[in-house]
Amino acid sequence: MSMDTIDFSRLPLAGQRVLDVGCGEGRHCLSAAYHGAAQVVGVDLAEQDLATARQRQQDFESGHGALPPITFLKGSALDLPFEDGSFDGVLCSEVLEHIFPYETAIAEIVRVVRPGGWVALSVPRAWPEKICWALSDAYHEAEGGHIRIFEEPVLQRAAERAGLRFEERYGAHALHVPYWWLRCLFGGDDAATEAWPVRLWHRLLLWDLLEAPPLTRTLERWLNPVLGKSVIYHFRRPAP
Repeated sequence: MSMDTIDFSRLPLAGQRVLDVGCGEGRHCLSAAYHGAAQVVGVDLAEQDLATARQRQQDFESGHGALPPITFLKGSALDLPFEDGSFDGVLCSEVLEHIFPYETAIAEIVRVVRPGGWVALSVPRAWPEKICWALSDAYHEAEGGHIRIFEEPVLQRAAERAGLRFEERYGAHALHVPYWWLRCLFGGDDAATEAWPVRLWHRLLLWDLLEAPPLTRTLERWLNPVLGKSVIYHFRRPAP
């Protein structure tokens, strides 16, 4: 589960009902269940991603045993199909940069988390993202691509205006930043993945993922606070 953007060791998952908004192919859903959540629900608009998520769950359970219940549903972050206060925790990772009225999505997240529950949000870090945009139009003009860059205080302030209390902030995936810079330098589209520097860095990332060598793990831990591609914010919905 080392590809997780959200660090579940920082969250009280045990026995909780957790929602992943914009779950994509389900990596955080599987990880939340694996790390102790009692029930996980993933919501996404893309049917193909949801089908892939269900298959990944089957594949994981066939090799590692049954996970707690995971449900994958089609739905919009702008109109979540759940009652108020339905979840103990809600995460939304690398989604808000794709949504035009992102404040509406945050309001929906606040609505469906119970008072006293937690919220984890992540978005791309602003300054590495600006370099990607400068290097390649294709990076951010692709259908479904990033439509905004969140400067440092913007997301935190939006969440606080929606009624959440900020708890902590950290970075993740620093070693992925050079990969995306290289990919954007060579065009930013899928064809760029064939360029040898891009392929070489991708091999490094796969080696790091599969082997978790101390050198790269330590290096990334040092770099994450300033270079991590993702910035993660943890909040709490105050209890009455």
